[in-house]
Amino acid sequence: MIHLFNAFHSPHGGSEQETLQLYRLLSQQTSTRLWAASSKGCPTLIGENNARRTRPVPSFMPRGGTYIFVGTHWRGKLWPRLAAPPERLIYVYNTMLPNLLESTAKVPPGWPAPEYVMISDFQRALLGVPAEIHPSPIDLERFTPAQTRATGALRIGRMSRDTNDKHNHKDIGLYRELADEGIQWHLQGARCIASDIDHPSVHLTAAGTKAAAEFLRSLDVFYYQTDTHIETFGRVVIEAMACALPVVCHRHGGYSDWIEHGHNGLLFDNNEEAKALLKRLLNDSSERLRLGLAARATVEQMYSEKAINERLEFYLVPPRHPLLRKTGT
Repeated sequence: MIHLFNAFHSPHGGSEQETLQLYRLLSQQTSTRLWAASSKGCPTLIGENNARRTRPVPSFMPRGGTYIFVGTHWRGKLWPRLAAPPERLIYVYNTMLPNLLESTAKVPPGWPAPEYVMISDFQRALLGVPAEIHPSPIDLERFTPAQTRATGALRIGRMSRDTNDKHNHKDIGLYRELADEGIQWHLQGARCIASDIDHPSVHLTAAGTKAAAEFLRSLDVFYYQTDTHIETFGRVVIEAMACALPVVCHRHGGYSDWIEHGHNGLLFDNNEEAKALLKRLLNDSSERLRLGLAARATVEQMYSEKAINERLEFYLVPPRHPLLRKTGT
């Protein structure tokens, strides 16, 4: 039995979506159950996915097997001591929070030593912790290229949680400058910056206004840069690549592990570089098409049946000794 734990705070969070997709994949192979590990979880999200809340009550505690915590760790002082110890304890560690990493090393009495999965070499290098590397799974049948592009002005967009740490305020000038030149910006999950920019060609909407795949397919170019938040993977960037969008992203992020500058996307170090790259793309439709097709091919390789099965094997087949397992990419 495999038990998957997540806080389930937001229907639009990457960690939540990673947990649900991992659940779909694992449940096709073995008995798998979802658990809501936070009292602040979204009731709708928890209910729609039939997740159980962890409580110090026998029917609300896992009874052994493999415990996989995605973006969270065991919580509460009582239930972990009442629940049956797991045979394996796995952390899919998809954040950059050092205090959370410290918490994962503290296990209840009788529990095994934790095993770690991280979602990019970028993250593993920053944290310096031995770990498997599994890119966060996405549904390639859901994120597909648009059949046609909308007519009219070119559309650059981005999508994220609606929080200030996800938005780099150096981008405000970039939005305004290109909007003045006739570019349409569509920023979903950006109401938090509404007080900083008021322009008829900069469209700010709340997170979840459109379904992620539908929103991405409405764009011509995907742009991404964060502020204090460090993207250990950047699921939305990979989703944009799956939709065959040319992506223009700040170099400092886990997604850069899979972007080869000039081949399947473009990376920049500062906003002057970003502006030059965007202007180059906006004037070259063939370049947009070339980068987008290469991006889609990259993501198809990342999530090929062979690649997915190799990652699932980690959860389904315990190693003879964790340290002897070859770390995959």
